[in-house]
Amino acid sequence: MSAAPAVHVLPADKRVSTRKSALIPSATPTIVDDASSRTDGNDNESINEREGRELYPGPDEQKTNPYLVEFGPDDKENPKNWSRIYRWYLTMLGGLLVLNATFASSAPSGVAGNLMEYFTFSEEVATLTISLFVAGYCVGPLLWGPLSESFGRRPIFIFAFIVYTGFQVGSALSRNTASILIFRLLGGTFAAAPLTNSGALISDIWDPATRGKALALFTLAPFAGPALGPLVGGYISVSGTSWRWVFWVSTIFAGVCTVLIVVTLPETYAPKILVQKARRIRKETGDSRYFAPLEDQEKESFAKQLNRTIGRPFKVLFQEPMLIAISLYMSFVYGCIYLLFEAYPIVFVEGHHMTVGSLGLTFLPIFLGGICGVVIYLAIFNPRYVRLMEKFSPNPVPPEYRLELAILGAPIFAISFFWFGWTSFPSVSYWAPLTAGFAIGVSTIMIFNALFNYIIDAYLFVAASALSSSTVMRSSFGAAFPLFATQMFDSLNPRWASTLLGFVALAMVPIPLILIKFGPALRRRSKHAPSRPLDPPAEVESEEEKKKSPETQV
Repeated sequence: MSAAPAVHVLPADKRVSTRKSALIPSATPTIVDDASSRTDGNDNESINEREGRELYPGPDEQKTNPYLVEFGPDDKENPKNWSRIYRWYLTMLGGLLVLNATFASSAPSGVAGNLMEYFTFSEEVATLTISLFVAGYCVGPLLWGPLSESFGRRPIFIFAFIVYTGFQVGSALSRNTASILIFRLLGGTFAAAPLTNSGALISDIWDPATRGKALALFTLAPFAGPALGPLVGGYISVSGTSWRWVFWVSTIFAGVCTVLIVVTLPETYAPKILVQKARRIRKETGDSRYFAPLEDQEKESFAKQLNRTIGRPFKVLFQEPMLIAISLYMSFVYGCIYLLFEAYPIVFVEGHHMTVGSLGLTFLPIFLGGICGVVIYLAIFNPRYVRLMEKFSPNPVPPEYRLELAILGAPIFAISFFWFGWTSFPSVSYWAPLTAGFAIGVSTIMIFNALFNYIIDAYLFVAASALSSSTVMRSSFGAAFPLFATQMFDSLNPRWASTLLGFVALAMVPIPLILIKFGPALRRRSKHAPSRPLDPPAEVESEEEKKKSPETQV
């Protein structure tokens, strides 16, 4: 291995980073990589990179920044020191917000026939009511992720959900094709806020050991919503109730979530909390020299703030081969989930002659498979990660260990599409393709859980921007796949269309393996991954274990 950069290990009772502590327990020393936590001073330095420099000071910087405001070891203002029960409530709330957004994206699929009859548009335009909502996910993350790093999580959640609820009302009251399509696009844009910020909220309040469990539950929400939406929409359709009630149900759901945000969600972004703390200290002491790192951005010009808000996610994406590969894989998986909204009616309604209401039930195996994937992670992989934390302590566990779950899930995802395709004959029991949906759910959660955690671990200081850019790419696939799904499954038939998807999924199976082998070297050369690859401390690792470590295989 090449020589590692100089590293300062700060005592545990010294300054603790509010961002890094999202991934490293506060009881462990802080690791500062001279090569990655310092910057070259150019104007494009992101606020997170400045936080990493200022909140991870070296010995000299500690002496020159005596007025830097930070959390104490047991500071009650630190989100990681809040009540464990309350933090689990916030985790469930974050998942509920994502469930809300994804439920609203897919619910109109159950009333597509009613929409076509009322608005007299084609099946392709009916599909746009889903695709345009998901297309809004491409726009929203460019704003909500970076803005939450400037203004905090709470105000962004409140603003986005109030507007999103209003657009749900607009969809319910639509009288023509243009209005419903516009309201769906704008609704998706504002509904995208929890897709990036709920994951960031979880990283704000949990250490790595528990964050894995929290994200396992969180990753279930983006797939529970699409599975439950058609079920509700389908039964509204067959009940004889107006199609408008699909959007009224979504409005009520969004309104309840908005109230929960306003009443129960505090600010969780540590740098923003430190700004409030610095202002309070200045007021109490009358000393204006106390400061928090986030206050630096108040001195920036509008152009710099705009570059940081809009440009940073794309800059992070295009400068990071690892992030491109991960985002491409997650986007394909996500697109396949939305493609099933068009494929399932062909297989189960046309092939097995199910009703529209029963069609909604066919999505439940995907949801149940997702629950199974979460259980597998909590029962097997999370305990293993806890042991790895002890092994690598006081250093953080290298992100590559997060990918073990994807190594298992990737081949299952590919196999499940071959399974679905070649059991889709009308002469074969519908339980066979339904069971394939269960395998799709299990593998999807495995892949997403592994890659979500990898992004957060690898892109420490710019995690929200990395997640934003990944969400944009993922959402573009989710919006595009339903548009060609019907034509593909009609032209190729379900067997060969699913086989094509299976071969593409098979071609992506090596991505986690490649990242495990080359990830440490890529992170060393990265502009945005601040931590160097770390081996377990020599005193707690045998030579044989070192040979097995992904870090020593590069």
